[in-house]
Amino acid sequence: MQTELFQKDKTNKLSSTRVGGKMTADYWENIFTAKERGKHVVWYNGAAMNPLFQAAGLEWCHGEAFAARLAAQHLEEPAQAAGAEYGYIGELCSYARTHLGCAVLTQQSRTESETGVVGLLDQKELAAKLPAPDFFVNGYAGCSTGQQWDAMTYRVFDRKLPVFNVSLPMLWGNKPDAGYMRGEEWVEVSDYAEGQLRELITFLEHQTGRPFDWDVLSESMSFIKRASELRLEAMQLCTHAPTPATYWDWVASIAPINFLPGNQALVDYFAGVKAEIEQRLRDGVSAVKDERYRVYFDGIMNWNKLGFLTRKFAEYDVSVVAGRYTHESFWQEPQLIDVDNPLRGMAQHYLLCPLNHGLKNLQELLLRRLDEYAIDGIAFHSTRTCRAMTNPQTMLAKTAERERGVKSFFFEGDVADASFYNDELFDSRLEAMLEAIDVQRTKSLV
Repeated sequence: MQTELFQKDKTNKLSSTRVGGKMTADYWENIFTAKERGKHVVWYNGAAMNPLFQAAGLEWCHGEAFAARLAAQHLEEPAQAAGAEYGYIGELCSYARTHLGCAVLTQQSRTESETGVVGLLDQKELAAKLPAPDFFVNGYAGCSTGQQWDAMTYRVFDRKLPVFNVSLPMLWGNKPDAGYMRGEEWVEVSDYAEGQLRELITFLEHQTGRPFDWDVLSESMSFIKRASELRLEAMQLCTHAPTPATYWDWVASIAPINFLPGNQALVDYFAGVKAEIEQRLRDGVSAVKDERYRVYFDGIMNWNKLGFLTRKFAEYDVSVVAGRYTHESFWQEPQLIDVDNPLRGMAQHYLLCPLNHGLKNLQELLLRRLDEYAIDGIAFHSTRTCRAMTNPQTMLAKTAERERGVKSFFFEGDVADASFYNDELFDSRLEAMLEAIDVQRTKSLV
C-alpha cells in the first residue's frame, strides 16, 4: 500500500466549477453592501428557503453557508474565537459556533465596540462583514441545534429582532407503507410543511410591508428546477467508470444550487458542468488518474480539508464518486416542483434533508447509490459536532456490509473545525479498508 502522499497530484477537477466559485464570491460581495443599498436582510439557517426570500425582495444570508465559506478559506478562527469568548463551547455545532461568532463580531462592529479578540484583525474583517439582520428565519429538519442557534443569535442582537421558526417533522418511516417519498406519513407531513410555508409568507409580508410576489417565486423555481435536472443528469453520467467527475466536484457545486438566486445564470452553470462531463466521456478523460476504487462519502463535508482530502483519496487511486450530503440534498427531486404552484414541492424538498430520515429510508437510499455507482467502499466522516449526521452511520455500515458486501471505514473530522481531524488515523483506516477490498477481489477470482 502506498504511504507517501502527494508525490504528485492525481486529481483532475472540473474547470467549469470555477464559474460557480465566481458566482458565489459575487453573491457574498453583494450581501456585504445590502444595507448601503437600503435592502432588508434576513439571516436563516437550515433548508434552502432562499426562493421565498427572493420573491419577497430580500437579501438573504445562509448561516451554514457563510460558516463553510470561512472554513474553506481557513478564516473561521476569528469568528470561533469570538464565539468562544461569548461562551459557546467547542462541542457545539461548528456551523452554529462560527455563525454565532460572526453575529458577535457583526454586532460589535455595528456598535464600534472593542472585541477583545486580538492579533487577528485582517482575518476578522471577513467574519465581521455580514450586514446585521432585520429578522431571522429557521427551517431545520432533523437537527436539534437549529432553533437554539437562532435563539442565541436573537440574544446577541439584544432580543429585539423577530424570529420565525418553520417546523419540519421527522420522516420516521415507522408505518407499514412508509418509504422514501411514499406512504401515508409522506402525505401527512407534506401537508403540514406546506402549511408552515404559507405562514412564513404571511410573516414575510408583515416584515417587508408589501405583498408577496408569487410570480417571482414561480419564475425562480422554474430556473431552480431546470438547474436541478441538469445537475442530476450530470451526476448520472458519473456512474461511468472511471468517473469523469467526483464527489468533490459536486461539493464545489453546492453553493450555487443551495442558496444562489434562481435565475438563468444558475441554469447556465449546471449546463456548463454537464457539457464538460459529456466532453470528458467522449475524450476518455477521468477525474482521478488510475482509478482502482470507487468510494461513497457519508457525512457533511470537512470544509477545512476540501482540497487536502481530494488529493489524498486520489493518491490512493480512490475516486470518491457520490455522497449522502451531495446526492440526497439540494433540490434532488425536481419532478416534485410544480412551477405554477411550487409551495408543496418546496416543502417536500425541505423534508428530504438527509438528516431527516429514519433508518429505513436511509438504508434504501444508501443501497440505491451503492448499486448505481458500483461502490467498492464507504468513507464515513464522523462529523464531530453534527450528531444528526453521524447517529445512523454504524447501522448504515452494517447494512452495506450485510446487503452488498461493501467495506467501510470511519474517520473523525468536522464541518468547520479542523482540530477534530487526525491524519494518521485517516491513513491507517483508509489503507485497512482498501486492503480488505483487495482481499475480497482476490477471493472472488478463486
